[in-house]
Amino acid sequence: MSGPRDRDEVRARAARFADEELGPHVGAWDRAGSMPRAIVTRMGELGFLAGPLPAEHGGSGWDNTTFAGVYEELGRVCASVRGFLAVHTGLVSQCLDDHGTPEQKRAWLPRLASGAAIGCYALTEEGAGSDVGAIATRAEPRDRDWVLSGSKTWITNGGIADIALVFAHTGPGEGRKGLSCFVVELPAKGWSARPLDVHPLGHRAADHATIVLDGLVVPERHRLGPVGGGHAIAMSGLDHGRLGVAAGAVGLARACLDEVVRFARERRQFGQRIGDFQMVQADIADIAADVAAAGALVAQAAAAADAQQGDVTRWTSMAKLFATEAAQRAADKALLLLGSRGYGDGHPVERHYRDIAGLRIYEGTNHIQRLIIARQLLGRP
Repeated sequence: MSGPRDRDEVRARAARFADEELGPHVGAWDRAGSMPRAIVTRMGELGFLAGPLPAEHGGSGWDNTTFAGVYEELGRVCASVRGFLAVHTGLVSQCLDDHGTPEQKRAWLPRLASGAAIGCYALTEEGAGSDVGAIATRAEPRDRDWVLSGSKTWITNGGIADIALVFAHTGPGEGRKGLSCFVVELPAKGWSARPLDVHPLGHRAADHATIVLDGLVVPERHRLGPVGGGHAIAMSGLDHGRLGVAAGAVGLARACLDEVVRFARERRQFGQRIGDFQMVQADIADIAADVAAAGALVAQAAAAADAQQGDVTRWTSMAKLFATEAAQRAADKALLLLGSRGYGDGHPVERHYRDIAGLRIYEGTNHIQRLIIARQLLGRP
């Protein structure tokens, strides 16, 4: 676990990395549609990839509260890098730590923690996004192996991954009852990854791929958790991922606030700073209040995850819902206030405006978050 002093040091380290090693380059990476592998290596050196993992498997041993600070600082500068980290560490490494056998943890966690291997989370399909139970990918038993066939789409890190968590229907049972999870070491015969057929609105420096599984053979020892236990594994992974999305959204909203305050101080119209106009002040105040409220909700969700309370899912869903909606409002107000300066390609606010759309979709759309929250409160009939 991390104390307050450790948290401050880790956050400061993440802020320096974001400002000095990401900030000067993120615009170029956004235009190029990729980021260099050296950034992954550097995050491994700084302990970010290992953040919440135990020390015996190469981890940094940070609690969720500390790790949320890393997500926030990276999200403040580059949503693509923050998104990489949330998938690699939140969805893949933490899932393996939660559900893997001792042998599986020893085999994969140190490589993921150092950045020697990149992880991806192969859940989403064309017909199965919010409805995980609609997954059509099949895993058929054969001797002591499983044979996987199907396809996945919008898989972040899918084209550059070395280790993949793949969710497939094994049966018996319909929908989510028949899902299982498998760890695939790449490259592998029967696995192919190709770029998406579309150009993403945001998160353009991240790798997104369509995956085709054609007779992919996975050893029984690479099954993660019990047969039929895939839905529970997927949901626990999404709790980790939602915390990363929420914290990153707080960082994005902070970045928009910083840009607006700076511009409102410097820009003069009608003989005065635009920050002296009350309507501009009202927008700035609204963004500031949203940032503070979203940050407090993320802190509560991280504390719930650290305490392993039974309502972790509700807190992470509320944090993801509120923080991403708040960041959407912040980006919208910032773009309007900056006018043509924020509208142009290459300005941080223009990129934040595009990136926030993805955060409202990833790890379950905000419509789904509302259903989760309400059902947690009401209970099922």
